[in-house]
Amino acid sequence: MRFAGIMLSLFVGMTSVGFGGGAGVKDLSMPVKQYDAVAGREIYTNTCIRCHGIDGKGAMSIQLVPQPADLSSQAVQSRLDASLFKRIHDGKPNTAMGAWSTTLSDDEIWDVLAYVRTLRQE
Repeated sequence: MRFAGIMLSLFVGMTSVGFGGGAGVKDLSMPVKQYDAVAGREIYTNTCIRCHGIDGKGAMSIQLVPQPADLSSQAVQSRLDASLFKRIHDGKPNTAMGAWSTTLSDDEIWDVLAYVRTLRQE
């Protein structure tokens, strides 16, 4: 009986070491990188404004089929960041939305996405 207790204690101790903040466990006290909406606005102005317009609702002077997405809409704003990142990075097939991965770095795409989040409709 005493042997079983010792073995149980060893097992519990060994497994708790495996789950207790060792290598491979994310340190949640470290801040997550914040992306820069101000830098994103500058990139948006230089690359996205032609189709999406100044307010993200689409440029009135451009006739594209299908129309560019309204970036301020609930449909866009409710999408996950990863989904929007992928759309900017890879583009959208059969639309004028091309892939920006050859022009923008991943950090620049995240900055643009941070700016797009500021276009939310109230």
